[in-house]
Amino acid sequence: MLTKKQYELLVFIDARLRERGVSPSFDEMKDALNLKSKSGIHRLITALEERGFIRRLAHRARALEVVRLPDPMKGAKGPRIATSDGKVVAPDAKPIPTPGPMPALPEDMVPAIALPLHGRIAAGTPIEALADHSRSVDVPASMLGRGGEHYALEVQGDSMIEAGINDGDIVIIRRADTAENGTIVVALIDDAEATLKRLRRKGDTVALEPANANYETRIFGPDRVKVQGRLVGLYRRYH
Repeated sequence: MLTKKQYELLVFIDARLRERGVSPSFDEMKDALNLKSKSGIHRLITALEERGFIRRLAHRARALEVVRLPDPMKGAKGPRIATSDGKVVAPDAKPIPTPGPMPALPEDMVPAIALPLHGRIAAGTPIEALADHSRSVDVPASMLGRGGEHYALEVQGDSMIEAGINDGDIVIIRRADTAENGTIVVALIDDAEATLKRLRRKGDTVALEPANANYETRIFGPDRVKVQGRLVGLYRRYH
């Protein structure tokens, strides 16, 4: 199963190889998919390679081979290989007219959205959440619901394990500056440290509660804690 961006990149690479006999540059791929950095293209190419759709050829600049295509794209015969100097190295890799509109996604392909991965958020001792605009993570669109701005953070620590949030998990956050009592939030403490905790307001104080009996609840004055977002989903990789 491919994400929407993986599918779009595979379509673009395949079309460019058939049209020009040379694979597109990383800048061309970035612009075609409307991504902000080439690091996202590197991740998409790696994912396509791991799934057996493309192959990178060693010792050849910008050499990509399309090994197979999803069913809606099948029709051209054999693989197409080209290098940055425009030399076609596959016998059937010849230019054809520019293809028409991109095929529609098959129903079994789950649409995904690339969210910025802003760094690591402590679920133990608070640390600063560093924004890293060169990284992103693809998540199902259905996880985000409707409206709002979202971002992703990697969890560091075990203070939220009783809420099902483990070290190394990716949490999906909807940006917000308010939250109801009992909501798991990204809280910024003293404009310097960020942590993932359950929010409790008690009178004139704000409590940040862990979900692990080995950690203590921390109490702050209301002017020391700012809500940066609310937890709306969790993305876990299994190795």
